[in-house]
Amino acid sequence: MSAGLFALVGVFLLLVCLRVPIAFSMFAAAITYLAISGQDLGLVVDQTMNTLTTLYVLLAVPMFILAANVMNASTISERLWAAADAVVGRFRGGLGHVTILVSVVFSGISGSAVTDAAGPGMLALRMMRDVSKYPAGFSAALIAASATIAPIIPPSIPMILYALLSGASIGALFMGGVIPGLLMAGSLMVAVMIMARTRNLPRGVPVPLRNLPGVFGRAILPLTLPLVLLGGLFSGVFTPTEAAAVAAIYAMLLGAFVYRQLGAKALYAVLLESARQSAVVMLLIASAFVINYAITAEQLAQRIVGVVTAFELTPTLFLVMVNLLFLLLGCFLDAAVLLLVFVPVVLPAVKALGIDLVHFGVVIVVNLMIGLITPPYGLLLFVLSALGRVPLREIIRDILPFIIPLTVALGLMVFVPEIVLWLPRVTGFLR
Repeated sequence: MSAGLFALVGVFLLLVCLRVPIAFSMFAAAITYLAISGQDLGLVVDQTMNTLTTLYVLLAVPMFILAANVMNASTISERLWAAADAVVGRFRGGLGHVTILVSVVFSGISGSAVTDAAGPGMLALRMMRDVSKYPAGFSAALIAASATIAPIIPPSIPMILYALLSGASIGALFMGGVIPGLLMAGSLMVAVMIMARTRNLPRGVPVPLRNLPGVFGRAILPLTLPLVLLGGLFSGVFTPTEAAAVAAIYAMLLGAFVYRQLGAKALYAVLLESARQSAVVMLLIASAFVINYAITAEQLAQRIVGVVTAFELTPTLFLVMVNLLFLLLGCFLDAAVLLLVFVPVVLPAVKALGIDLVHFGVVIVVNLMIGLITPPYGLLLFVLSALGRVPLREIIRDILPFIIPLTVALGLMVFVPEIVLWLPRVTGFLR
């Protein structure tokens, strides 16, 4: 390891430990690397501005963020909750199943785990903890686990970023996430089913048959948005980037003109928050480009390819090793850092081994989402602790029973690639 690279790692870890924002920590580490290695500091501007201005796919990120925030500002979450409650709320632990089902539906709108947790998740926490008296830690832990589905079922902001790094088809990645997302939801429902019996969780109140048409009628328009997005992508009517704009416009029309919950003041607040969140994401991406320049200059990726070649690793064994490494790193590092900094390092080895980029992309995004709920650094745990005012220790105590089924689902995706690749092939995004 050169002195510059050693300084880069040291400065980054120091600043992260001091709780400096990730993007600024990455910029500072990259500038330190350039200074110590005697390179022009102007490369910071060159690696950020020149790259960002040529990547039109990044336009999808602020559009999906806007769509999710508009949905949260309207009555969308309540309508989806009522519809899901009518379907599965009557079972023992039914509100747990409702929470998972709402996350599945909302994942077809937001593409962000944090947005899912902060939007429908707060409604779920209120219903489980305050109304039905579920344990607070269990409720928050389940919400965090179910929120990990949001970036797997399309649309998905992390998959857009992975496509940017790898050159994989965004449409294929979106289609590849559908079955894995449903598998994750199914595994969580099994966990809730078991825990509902062991903890004697209450049954929900069945919705009378005469009320069902009204309940589903109120939710029908939000439920059509995922179908519009997937249908448009499948038919080729619009690209994934254009789908983001369609989602944002559709959400704004629903909130402003159909439900009349999005006035001028609320719209301004939504636009302001969406701009803030988009700026955070773009700063992360920009800082990652500079870090990736350092990684390229140090030829770390080529060294990993050499190690893989020397040890004659099979594709499956390599995938297992990478997933174990990322699961471990996810306990301590932010998912954005792992995606934007560490994934580019292993991509050359992935290509050298002939591993399908779509398969690897979906698997690694699922891995990173598990990292969001893994102590001690799980971001979703902190979000729900702060927003829901649930002690962090209670959430950590109850999160393990949900990490296990998600990890089992991840293992199935690693060893059975067709779970990811079948739908992209059927829909023509892969050959």
